Amino acid sequence: MSSNREPLNTAPIQQFIQQVRSADASKAKEVKLDLQQAKRLAFCLGETMSRLEGELEEILSRQSSGSNDVIEVKMDGGSHW
Repeated sequence: MSSNREPLNTAPIQQFIQQVRSADASKAKEVKLDLQQAKRLAFCLGETMSRLEGELEEILSRQSSGSNDVIEVKMDGGSHW
């Protein structure tokens, strides 16, 4: 994974989670977002998902390049405890 990526700003996600928690605690029936909040949340979720997908691709790429490793297992029936 690239270490030179700038950190994600997950504040919109955290704010939304807090808003849902507050609504749940007060037994509210709905949570409303103005358009600006919704856009920030959508952008943040998209950016987060894109980052995760890219990191998953890197991990899978590294794993497939090392798939020719040989793992040797010796079994002796437990006689050397």
